[in-house]
Amino acid sequence: MRPSPSTPSALSRRTMLAGAAALAGATATAAATAAPAQAAVAPAAAADTSARAGRRAKTVVFRNVRPFGAAKPTDLVVVDGRISDGPAPHGAKVVDGGGRIALPSLVDAHIHPDKTTWGGSWVSRRPASAIADYVAQDVELFRSQRRPVVERAYGLMSHAVTRGTRGMRAHADVAPAYGLAGVEGVAEARERLHHALDVQIVAFPQHGVIRTPGTAALLEKAAREGVIDMIGGIDPIGFDQALDEQLDVVFGIADRHGVGVDIHLHDRGEKGMLAMRGIVERTRALSLAGKVTVSHVFCLPGLTDRELGSIATDLGEQDIALTTVAPSDSLVLPIARLREHGVRVGLGSDGVRDSWSPFGDADMMHRAHILGWVTDVRLDDELNECYRVATHGGADVMGLAHADFRPGAPADFVLVRGECLPQVVVDMPRRDMVVHGGVVVARDGEFLA
Repeated sequence: MRPSPSTPSALSRRTMLAGAAALAGATATAAATAAPAQAAVAPAAAADTSARAGRRAKTVVFRNVRPFGAAKPTDLVVVDGRISDGPAPHGAKVVDGGGRIALPSLVDAHIHPDKTTWGGSWVSRRPASAIADYVAQDVELFRSQRRPVVERAYGLMSHAVTRGTRGMRAHADVAPAYGLAGVEGVAEARERLHHALDVQIVAFPQHGVIRTPGTAALLEKAAREGVIDMIGGIDPIGFDQALDEQLDVVFGIADRHGVGVDIHLHDRGEKGMLAMRGIVERTRALSLAGKVTVSHVFCLPGLTDRELGSIATDLGEQDIALTTVAPSDSLVLPIARLREHGVRVGLGSDGVRDSWSPFGDADMMHRAHILGWVTDVRLDDELNECYRVATHGGADVMGLAHADFRPGAPADFVLVRGECLPQVVVDMPRRDMVVHGGVVVARDGEFLA
């Protein structure tokens, strides 16, 4: 960065899939002083230097921007998609930021783009009282859609890019009712968006691994064919009613094919804790540290401080990540406490206008805003922390380098009009420009294909 001259009742998603990040009592650091970029940045930067040998580096200068809302504008020099602290060469392409705030792009650590009706006709939903009811309506909605998965997923995922998302972990249903249509459709959308969005795909057994015969074979096939990055699971006790059998299948496939694990865990109380202990045990036994995530994790908020400390220690030691969404204050993950034990925690938008709920917009700045709202934060540092969870928190879960504007960091950022980061989290201004790898991929809310 270089200085530049200054210029002017029934069971619902809210009760079943709630989750957020607890910020109360934590003194959060501002995003501008967030954790350093991951160690992976340095080798990547070195690789870029090697790759540039014998050719001219591609340099872009984003002039007159204010990283994290700094008072004095600066230039961001981007060389081959990464932030540089060197001077811009003569003749480099210049993009004027107009004094806008530059912020790290966001990461959606948990979303279901295969289920969405985004961009289509309104869908009227019927009452539901259990996961099985929602699952049945999933199938009906899937069969009623005239647009294929790839079209619906692409529409939602490209929209997310216009709102500043740089990466997402996409859960796609795998079951005999769909075969691999969900993961294949999302994979095709991922390929079309490879220049603008980093995507990991989870083969998600929404219908259960054991209770729905044929699902395990489909999960194995998805992993064998290399179309996915992770194997999913869902409530081994409360829904599948087969704790050891489900976890053995899921972890076995992950171990055989070298993919990760991301399990939906809505079970509360002892059911949830039994599943958590089973996940920790298998992660340790199969040496899968750093490759396992548990989503939602409704069993954690009700623990005593001592109980939470015990499980958080295990999670930290095995580097098991957690993800959460934020529609409720009753099932808030204690992020600050978990981070004390080195637990990676990311934020996600979950389902978007699917059979489960008419709500959702895949806008992770909005999700950071919701996170602050439901956790009743007031202080600037707390609002900054909401944004950090939606950016660096999700990056940590996905294994992405922090887009923190340090030399060597990926040039993934958004430009918005505003005073400071806390005000941006509250007001959610339009993303005037979205940059991915140093390339402008969206302007004024419109995706640049």
